[in-house]
Amino acid sequence: MENGGGIDEIEVRDPVSAPDAEGKPRRTTRRFPLFTRDTARPEGGGRAAASGAPAPARQWPVLAVLTMTGLGLLLTAFDLFRYGTLLIGVALLTGGVLRWLLPDVGMLAVRSRFTDIVTYGVLGLAIALLALMVQPNPLLVIPFLKDTLHLTVSS
Repeated sequence: MENGGGIDEIEVRDPVSAPDAEGKPRRTTRRFPLFTRDTARPEGGGRAAASGAPAPARQWPVLAVLTMTGLGLLLTAFDLFRYGTLLIGVALLTGGVLRWLLPDVGMLAVRSRFTDIVTYGVLGLAIALLALMVQPNPLLVIPFLKDTLHLTVSS
């Protein structure tokens, strides 16, 4: 567009920086564009240790959760169902706590921090509560559940 002085006006919609290798300007803002064209890296998805550390040390949060889950599955295989499933629930709750407290958790970060914490927390709590209510001799008894089950299942 040419105005009275002969200078073209440029309409800038997004902040840009120097061009990349292909000559296109890069975005410098951290805000998401109006239309997403690719998948954003989850926040906290960086390495949990320095890049010079060996691979297991860089991913220690997810390895801790997977180790606890594996031990829970092993206990379940050895006929300790209640303790095994309780350990699996605790492992998921631990994953949620690690996701909440640590800035970088490696592969434990799947989505946004909020979504990961809620998902790990709800699933971990549900599994732990179910492990405590398993028959015979439940450690946790919720009276209204027995009445609800009695009304829905007839013998």
